[in-house]
Amino acid sequence: MSPPPPSALIDALRPAARNLPESGIVEVMNYGRLKDGLIPLWAGEGDQPTPDFICAAAAQSLAAGETFYTWQRGLPDLRAALARYHARHYGLDPDPERFFVTGSGMQAIQIAFALVLRPGDEIIIPSPVWPNAPAAASAAGAHPVHVPFHYGPEGFTLDHDRLAGAITPRTRAIFLNSPANPTGFVASHADLKAVLALARRHGLWIVADEIYGRYHFAGGRAPSFHDVMDPQDRILFVQTFSKNWAMTGWRIGWIEADPALGQVIENLIQYSTSGVAAFMQRGAIAALDAGEAFVAAQVARARQGRDLLCSALSATGQVRLAPPPGAFYLFFGIAGEDDVRRLGLRLVDEAGIGLAPGTAFGPGGAGFMRLCFARSPDQLAIAAARLAAWIEGRRA
Repeated sequence: MSPPPPSALIDALRPAARNLPESGIVEVMNYGRLKDGLIPLWAGEGDQPTPDFICAAAAQSLAAGETFYTWQRGLPDLRAALARYHARHYGLDPDPERFFVTGSGMQAIQIAFALVLRPGDEIIIPSPVWPNAPAAASAAGAHPVHVPFHYGPEGFTLDHDRLAGAITPRTRAIFLNSPANPTGFVASHADLKAVLALARRHGLWIVADEIYGRYHFAGGRAPSFHDVMDPQDRILFVQTFSKNWAMTGWRIGWIEADPALGQVIENLIQYSTSGVAAFMQRGAIAALDAGEAFVAAQVARARQGRDLLCSALSATGQVRLAPPPGAFYLFFGIAGEDDVRRLGLRLVDEAGIGLAPGTAFGPGGAGFMRLCFARSPDQLAIAAARLAAWIEGRRA
């Protein structure tokens, strides 16, 4: 008997999985990752490895034989460290029962969606947005409803009328990423209060992605739902160790939620990954307890990179941009370059720079490119010079 054609196998898959889009970010990365001399600014990570004090804590754990199954909710020591961290930065009561360790921020989002989204439900997502969030909603059988940001001279802002107008009887949740990837948008306290009032009025959940909260260039952390919420509000916070402490490859994050949800969250962890390796959690404890100087240096470095790039690109007179108030991405447009998917491939070949096309981030991303500036000033200066020369060279 002949094997079935690949199309028949694909057609037999669950539609929610079969219909997930390919990543427009990964497409450019796969195209250019082996190019000699290329400066890769396409991914959401910096160029610094995890600092030694974090790696040493993980290595000590391995040497001590912590290689067995562990607590599904996370090591008690790590949950206590998370409580201390949130007490310092958000003024929360240090209650470890609010925190659940996950195998990455991405898994935290998946679990949050598994908690609140049913097949056929709608979740409202301001856009442009990191594509993994709407894709995770689709994989869960729900329907992401993209609500475009407003874009003006000051950059991206939340359109409250559009947000309210997107609610239907099928709406179950709102996903809000602030500070935002890819736009750098930072929700004000007024924005957060308005979103929270909308959620309360319609009985909606909020999934709050505040992973870039420390990358707030006005100083201090960014405004948070912690500042405006009441204990009974339906808010799930998804977080990661990736950005603040240069731990993208570790794949460890956390969910913060009402302790009443603890057993359900534990069950979802158990039936997906069965917990996070203990040695990784030991590294995470070191990050929380001893990593403040590293975080401060990372944020200062990102601010320097932002200012360098904005100055160089604005000087060309051919770039549409507003300095982002948060996160570590520049989301900008180049005059006359509308096919940004093709532009990403061209810049690999013609300028030796890897950027992500704005169309990878959903509605509102057309005409924009995303550049990650969490890198060394020296490398960013070279990238800025290459990009500016390429832009100005088009007139030759």
